[in-house]
Amino acid sequence: MVMAEQVDGPNYHAHNHTAVQTCGWTKNALRGEGTCYKQAFYGVRSHRCIQMTPVVRCNERCVFCWRDHGGHDYELDGVDWDDPEAVVDASIDLQRTLLAGFGGNDDVPRERFEEAMEPQHVAISLDGEPTLYPHLPELVEAYHDRDITTFLVSNGTRPEVLAATDPTQLYLSVDAPTPSVFEDVVRPLEDDAWETLLESLDVLAEKTSRTTIRTTLVAGENTGDPAGYAALYERGDPDFVEIKGYMHVGRSRDRLDREAMPTHEDVSAFADRVQSHLPAYDVKREAPPSNVVMLAKRPDTRIDELATTEG
Repeated sequence: MVMAEQVDGPNYHAHNHTAVQTCGWTKNALRGEGTCYKQAFYGVRSHRCIQMTPVVRCNERCVFCWRDHGGHDYELDGVDWDDPEAVVDASIDLQRTLLAGFGGNDDVPRERFEEAMEPQHVAISLDGEPTLYPHLPELVEAYHDRDITTFLVSNGTRPEVLAATDPTQLYLSVDAPTPSVFEDVVRPLEDDAWETLLESLDVLAEKTSRTTIRTTLVAGENTGDPAGYAALYERGDPDFVEIKGYMHVGRSRDRLDREAMPTHEDVSAFADRVQSHLPAYDVKREAPPSNVVMLAKRPDTRIDELATTEG
């Protein structure tokens, strides 16, 4: 059993460079109070999902990020890296520690709690940029060896790592349609970040596994060029496009006003404008509580081995 170190908030725990935070939708699902959009769209069961990162370091400073950028030094020299099996063990142990209190909650059925103690899915997306962890391809395989499916979210700054990594579903964040908007909204720390993002789109297009491009819309910042986004989406040729509204939470409130948070109607209308440039993406699904719209090439969006309950 790993010892949990509390960092960046009361529900954010870490062991060495591995961190886990209990997602709000995991808590809701345990209490029967709703599930994440990933359950409705893809079949991911929210109460059995770990939200984690293998590295609490990032090489971008996105204006909409809810994290504290002060802890995001991405200098990697001298890090004592755990091997992938140790990271998997730590993430599972941390998740169980964080959820232990639900075992005595009268609102949580015992069977559902016991299922939560045996994670079925991991979202490698909590904090930082996971491709900075030097053993990411092996980490994904280590989860798969334990029958845990993986959703990996990357900013695209390490295309060579993405090319070598095969998660259940790969997400690439595309949060600007042009280099100038990219500089203002994503605020990369590396001079070639736009170029490596384009390379990562090419990597995405070559993948045979499930792929997704996700865009976070910030009102007044990056919402003015749906055709530009559509061109980038075409280049990456993902199975799915998720267009999500910025949420005015966490440390992003120090950088943006509440007016930067688009309504779901705004997000849906923007998705319609993008879809008009992407005739291959004729499926549209929405999750208003999460303020997200999905465009897809086909209606069978759910992952077979996870689609055991309806969202």
